Amino acid sequence: MLYASVEDVSMRTVRSFTPDEEVMLAALLDDAGALIDACAKDADCEAKRIVSCRMVLRVMGAGDLSGAPIGATQGTMTAGPYSQSWTIGSGSNGELYLSKADKLLLGIGSRIGARSPLEATP
Repeated sequence: MLYASVEDVSMRTVRSFTPDEEVMLAALLDDAGALIDACAKDADCEAKRIVSCRMVLRVMGAGDLSGAPIGATQGTMTAGPYSQSWTIGSGSNGELYLSKADKLLLGIGSRIGARSPLEATP
């Protein structure tokens, strides 16, 4: 489910997106919505919109994506003898994820999804 639009994401960054990137944004927003629903289906709709935008912006980055891998923060290219290297930003390898702040916004805090069997003992 989509909780944010391409326009919502565009309003939160200084960069402009190409038409191809806007198609990618729409797909990532759909993926972000599915991830949010899996973790916090009953969260507030406004929180879901904010978190969707934050998740997608982490993947898209603030720089120009032309020729760079998703999540790259630095790159080097050399013409001969064909060298290329990229630095992927910490915490982002192009994957959508919920940050600690995102989880707080959604009201799920830092749950880990498991509990000790001793918690159930009276």
